Amino acid sequence: MYAMKYMNKQKCIERDEVRNVFRELQIMQGLEHPFLVNLWYSFQDEEDMFMVVDLLLGGDLRYHLQQNVHFTEGAVKLYICELALALEYLQRHHIIHRIVTQFLEEESMPTRDIKPDNILLDEHGHVHITDFNIATIVKGAEKASSMAGTKPYMAPEVFQVYVDGGPGYSYPVDWWSLGVTAYELLRGWRPYEIHSATPIDEVLNMFKVERVHYSSTWCKGMVALLKKLLTKDPESRLSSLGDVQSTPYLANMNWDAVFEKALTPGFVPNVQAPEGEGLAGAE
Repeated sequence: MYAMKYMNKQKCIERDEVRNVFRELQIMQGLEHPFLVNLWYSFQDEEDMFMVVDLLLGGDLRYHLQQNVHFTEGAVKLYICELALALEYLQRHHIIHRIVTQFLEEESMPTRDIKPDNILLDEHGHVHITDFNIATIVKGAEKASSMAGTKPYMAPEVFQVYVDGGPGYSYPVDWWSLGVTAYELLRGWRPYEIHSATPIDEVLNMFKVERVHYSSTWCKGMVALLKKLLTKDPESRLSSLGDVQSTPYLANMNWDAVFEKALTPGFVPNVQAPEGEGLAGAE
């Protein structure tokens, strides 16, 4: 079964989203991975554009957080591994994952990042990254420089670009977002009290003076991994699959089993298969 996403052409024009839609199609046509929401077919008629994608029935992680689901360390550990494989795959294809979901209140900039809202579960509880409509491709030593993202999940170097131009940013921003997401799943709130309306200078000051507090109930290995993902300096941050695999906490992980979805997730959503041949969703 598949899901069909359809977008009204006139609305895309009114929202100035045509370029983003075609970028998403271009990128997704070249991707296929067990931990992404994959595109299988696309077409259009006079009024709408259609994308046929994987059907994920388990809801997004934001929904489950709002339902007060308690994610165990074991569940989050597997999520980190599955998402690390997906990010490594995107990195090999020169892609920084960027997602439009809302607009920042004071700057009116589109959002982009890995966060619970953009991670869907299948019926077995495995994670899948969705939405590539403003993903960006960087090659070699290229850097991205546009200041956009959902503030609570944005890496420090993205804010720095807005303040002084900075040197730009690259793949490490996605790994920072992974760290924020993993922390939030474990604790129920994020490592920094940053909201969409928080001024950028205040955010940067938080990064300078505030320390992230890790629960004393978490194992030392998980804390060490999160600290390395949430390292403020992108040059020192874990930012590749090899970096993650080399941590003591994941030294004994069977990565082939992770890739093959042979490991049972710690949380399995309660889903009912829809009647009929598929689902459709409009934008």
